[in-house]
Formats: sequence, structure tokens, C-alpha cells
Amino acid sequence: MMNLKKAKYYLIPALLCLAGIVVIGYYYFFTSFSVLKEKTYIYIDDDDTVDSVFAKLRPCASESTMAGLSTLARHYDYAEHIRSGRYAVEPGMNTIDVFRMLRNGRQEPMMLTIPECRTMEQMAGRLAIKLMIDSTTIAEALTSQPFCQSLGYDTCTIGCIFVPNTYEVYWNTSIEKLMDRMGREHDNFWNDERRQKAKAAGMTPNEVCTLASIIDEETANNAEKPAVAGMYLNRLNIGMPLQADPTVKFAMKNFALRRIYKAYLETESPYNTYRYAGLPPGPIKIASIKGIEAVLNHEHHNYLYMCAKEDFSGTHNFAVTYQEHLRNADRYAKALNQRGIK
Repeated sequence: MMNLKKAKYYLIPALLCLAGIVVIGYYYFFTSFSVLKEKTYIYIDDDDTVDSVFAKLRPCASESTMAGLSTLARHYDYAEHIRSGRYAVEPGMNTIDVFRMLRNGRQEPMMLTIPECRTMEQMAGRLAIKLMIDSTTIAEALTSQPFCQSLGYDTCTIGCIFVPNTYEVYWNTSIEKLMDRMGREHDNFWNDERRQKAKAAGMTPNEVCTLASIIDEETANNAEKPAVAGMYLNRLNIGMPLQADPTVKFAMKNFALRRIYKAYLETESPYNTYRYAGLPPGPIKIASIKGIEAVLNHEHHNYLYMCAKEDFSGTHNFAVTYQEHLRNADRYAKALNQRGIK
């Protein structure tokens, strides 16, 4: 009887202790890790440590769940298994869920929109805002001849690889993997139908992108782009210089110019289509899909000239003869002068 009493004497505290451990364990490991009601994204870099990862997690966690995470990190040696990436901490995820996600590198992909930039330096800056890669690394790659050649391009035509669209990628993707992905998307976009249309126009996909980039800079009016494309193709077909003002801006690297003076037309650059006939060495911006489609589905007409309309509507007056073009140009110049546009 005495032994039974002694057993009960020790059993009750043991059970209470066990219950306490279960309760504490529950709050440490099985309650919602995040105290926020919305999904939180945690960005872990290559140089992050356990302490810096915890610092990024702490604003969304409770003291008990952070203590639980710290215990798991020590027990499973997380310091040796930190994996970079963009991780989504969802409401309702417990501490164990969060730890497994981080340790196994189960990051959430993000939507990356390829912008219509004018230069690869601008592209690098825009991509670096969205990705873990820094802008210097991206810019060095996109302006490196060996790197561009490994993708089948050169530093002038590398912009042709980009099809401005939105893609699902991982935040910590490398520049090599990103460009491989862009290459696959380019090949998917340039299907047999588009390649046949380009061939019918006497152009390669890179040449289509180059002309489309000029058209995009000439007009933001998508409905007018096929007519503009037809005019430039007419010029190319007869060996007439394109004489496209946007190429002068690109040659001068002055994209704020609102008026092109005669002196600017002497700018020495292979991109200056006033000095050199044919297409420039590559696109003067990332060509839009609308611009590309305008070239592939260009209007067939006899126009050789175009000039911005004097009403500043963003559209153009087209002309077959140079004399007619001069009259259009004179009206536009007077409108510029009246508005004091230099």
C-alpha cells in the first residue's frame, strides 16, 4: 500500500510536468508562427546568417514561435543549410512548417515583368529591383561579348532575346539561368508562323525586333504601327536611309530630346540612320510585342515619308512624295515653334 501511495505521489507531478511540456511545445511548435493576418515574404540572401534570417522573421513572429524556431535551428544545424530565396510565411503555418520550408528551400516563385528598356544598363537596374542579382552583375553580363555570344547574340543584338511579358521565376535565380529562360521564351514566341512572316518580309527575327524598336519609339499608337512599319520597309526595299529620329536620340544617348535639329543628324554612330542606310546594328529598345506584330503584319502602301501631326495627337501624316512631306514637316515645325518646344 505504501509503495502505491509513493507511486501516486510521484506520478501526479510527473503528469503535470509532462502536461506543461506538451503545452509549451504546442505554443512553441504548433501554433501559427506568424502573428499577422496576411502572407509575409521573407527574402534570404546568399550572405545571410542564422541571426540575420531570424531578424527578418522576427517582425511577423511571436516570442514563443521564434523560440521554437531557434530550438529547431540548433537541433538540425540550420546554420549549415541556409538556402537563399523568397519564402512565403502564410497565416496558419506553424513553426515546424516554416522551418521545413526554409531548410528545404521551398521558396515561392514570383512574377517578373520584362520592361521595355532602351539600354542594357537600364534593363539591369530594373531587373535588380525585382531579383536577388545586383545590377552590376546583370549589366556586366549583358554588355559582355563572350556572354552574349554564348547565347547566340552579340552586345548589339542581345536585346532581341527579351520578349516583354510577365514570367514566373525564382527571386534568387542566377543571371545564367535567367538568360537561359529568356532564350526559351524567345524561341517559344518565334514560332513557325512568325518566322515565316519575317522571312516573307525579307528579315530575320533580330531584324524584325530592331525595326520594331524604332517603330515603338516613333509612335505609341498601336493602331498606327503597321502603317509606320510599311513605310520603313518601303525604304529598306529601295535602299533609302530610314532617317528615323529615334535612332539619333539613341546615338546621342539623349532620350529627353523633343526636337531633332539638323546638327544632330551628323552624330557619328552606326545607329544614326540619317548617316547610314539599312537597319542599325541592333534594337534601340526592347521591342514590344505590338511593335513586332506590326512589322510582321505591316500595311502595304506606297508611303515613303512620315511626319508627326501638328495637333500633337501622337499620330503621323504620311506622304508618297518628298514635296508633300516638306509641307507636312513645315506645319509641324510651326506648331513646335508656337509652343516654344526646343
